[in-house]
Amino acid sequence: MKKIKKQSTTQSWIPIERILNNGMIQTKTKYIKILKVSPINYNLKSDLEKQAILNSYKVFLKTCNFDIQILIQSSKENLEKNISNIQKNVKKKENRYLAKISEDYIEYINQINISKKSSSKNFYLIISKENVKEQEYNESFEIIKNDLKEKYFKIKECLSRCGNSVFEINSKEEARKVISSFLNTRKEINLRNFKKEDNHY
Repeated sequence: MKKIKKQSTTQSWIPIERILNNGMIQTKTKYIKILKVSPINYNLKSDLEKQAILNSYKVFLKTCNFDIQILIQSSKENLEKNISNIQKNVKKKENRYLAKISEDYIEYINQINISKKSSSKNFYLIISKENVKEQEYNESFEIIKNDLKEKYFKIKECLSRCGNSVFEINSKEEARKVISSFLNTRKEINLRNFKKEDNHY
């Protein structure tokens, strides 16, 4: 008799134990915090500015001497709404020269949209702290939170010198959205089956 293979659930292969209210993610071996980085356009900087940015980045690498994972999320953009807004403005323009520029720009956006070359990128940094034994949990959890917070402030300070802004993902819902966007870009994944955390975190 042929055995029926049991299908694995999403929760069985994603190593997430639970998502806490403060945005921290607990796995079987560690606690994780997600940071979102707002980048600068390096190519638009002058040579002097580029040199200053590179020097600041070297300081970042030396100062943040702990494990950091860099995640870059690229997603295609639908520019039809932008095109529609420009078309509305073209109709209002009395200056034929400005209207012509707007029409040429619409054509350019259309070409990008058709070729599907338009995309946006999100940049994230992942920091972590090893988990502790269950019997030490109550005492050590504060140490873990403080360790991740200290790492966050170090990264924020160093990258701000490069011109970047760093934001802490500090809510359960925000963390869920980030995880969901990486797991499935076409539809939302139901993450409600993760273990519920205690409300005092």
